[in-house]
Amino acid sequence: MVLMPPRYHATPLEVVSETIRESVFIDNHTFFIERPVDSDRLFDHPWVRSAYAADEYTPYWPTLWPSARMLAKVVVREPWETYPQPVRVLEVGCGLGLAGVACLSRGLDVTFSDVDETALTFVARNARHNGFSAGFRTIPLDFRCPPDDVKYPVVLGSDLMYEERMVNPLVGLLAAVLAPGGVCLITDPDRAAARYFKWKLQEAGYDVTPEFIRAGEPGGERTKGTLYRIRHMA
Repeated sequence: MVLMPPRYHATPLEVVSETIRESVFIDNHTFFIERPVDSDRLFDHPWVRSAYAADEYTPYWPTLWPSARMLAKVVVREPWETYPQPVRVLEVGCGLGLAGVACLSRGLDVTFSDVDETALTFVARNARHNGFSAGFRTIPLDFRCPPDDVKYPVVLGSDLMYEERMVNPLVGLLAAVLAPGGVCLITDPDRAAARYFKWKLQEAGYDVTPEFIRAGEPGGERTKGTLYRIRHMA
């Protein structure tokens, strides 16, 4: 079988050069997230049309999605002190990196990953905006071509099953990077593909526990979703 090489992308910086720094409130934590002012501008750019035609890629990363807030809420509440130390975390499809920054606030060692290298540039900025200059790294990662030389005891992700075609590559990624006995935490706004994802994981032998979750700004709209707590049975 011929393996396809990874395909990474880099959203043009000139399209995301106008930014704002947003304060995100999660329980008693405040995180500062820099993001493009108008992510909708991207979809009129010729590069976006070209990237989709070549690889069905759409840059969703500039939006701070509700599922990212859900995942950050899970992170700040998780009893990390009960995990084997030090806790090494891989955030998959990190986007703007809110959940990974929340991990840094809890003292975890974080690897941020995304298929878009411009997203990783924003992630590094956001880590620094929150006072973290160490304890993290960024790597480009294509779901379809997972690394075969590294395992993580914790894998995180939010809103990854936005299309059904993402499910099988994501299950394959977890098989490659989630350590035996490890835990994967994925939040989802109850998209139809998430049910298929759960079924494929169970078929592959993972233990999957769905939990109701919601998150939002204080006094603002609350978004409902599901946390999938996935265990790699050793």
